[in-house]
Amino acid sequence: MTDKEQLDLLVQKYSTLRNEIGKVIVGQHEAVDSLLLALFTGGHCLLLGVPGLAKTLMVNTLARTLGLSFSRIQFTPDLMPSDITGSEILDRERNFKFIQGPLFASVVLADEINRTPPKTQAALLEAMQEHKVTVSGTTYRLPSPFLVLATQNPIEQEGTYPLPEAQLDRFMFNVRLDYPSFDEEVQIVKQTTVKQTNEVAEVLNAEQIIGFQDVIRRMPVPDNVVEYAVRLVTSTRPVQGSEGSRYISWGAGPRASQYLIMGARTHAALQGKYSPDSDDVRAVACNVLRHRIVRNYFAEAEGITTDQIINEMLKS
Repeated sequence: MTDKEQLDLLVQKYSTLRNEIGKVIVGQHEAVDSLLLALFTGGHCLLLGVPGLAKTLMVNTLARTLGLSFSRIQFTPDLMPSDITGSEILDRERNFKFIQGPLFASVVLADEINRTPPKTQAALLEAMQEHKVTVSGTTYRLPSPFLVLATQNPIEQEGTYPLPEAQLDRFMFNVRLDYPSFDEEVQIVKQTTVKQTNEVAEVLNAEQIIGFQDVIRRMPVPDNVVEYAVRLVTSTRPVQGSEGSRYISWGAGPRASQYLIMGARTHAALQGKYSPDSDDVRAVACNVLRHRIVRNYFAEAEGITTDQIINEMLKS
């Protein structure tokens, strides 16, 4: 199958995926699209939203439609690195045997990642970057594809361990989930207060997903699109003196430029294009830059949000 045929097939599968997920998840279309973008790009997502917005159900439903193994890790203050990576035990023959932890799944939901100590956070983030874990000097590969979707609760910050900016940078997207509309909430209540449950069909498998990831990486990107992405990222740095940078104390690094292009490729592919343009870069800009920009005192004092800063830069 040629690259063009694979990209055409991807558009069909993408439409089917959205329809299947829509059987269970009401609304949250932007969040679902962002998860699928991250999946086909090969990046990880940080989901930010208050309790009760179906973050766990969304991730579980996504895993079922993809036919991938799913694991949920509830992060707590007493969670140790070995609790997620696995550990060695002595079997009956007095030989050491490695028992895999919940990290050995294709789709991993790291629930409330900011409620566990930095040591455990670092173990997860290392696995995200390297796609492997090392226990007692032995390295074990994680399954492929491997997607980590971590959630954070923006309220009740007492007793939490906020992720530092260097670790936040490991996530490709920072996706914010909003409250549903009135009509959507009515539909949610009707759908979830009856005994009947909606089943979803398996649309893809691991081999197909890896194939789509490979063809997206081969997609050509015009030089002017790369330059646009780099200009956008450099404009977030205060030393560049851009209009929006007066509200920023720390801007995005080169990884943001890489993720903008990778995300733009996937966004273009899912829209039926064979090459991305600047519109595709703008479409993923907020999710890529949102957690890579640190606001200064002036922004906080004036109530300027990170999204407002990014949108102002996109306009200029």
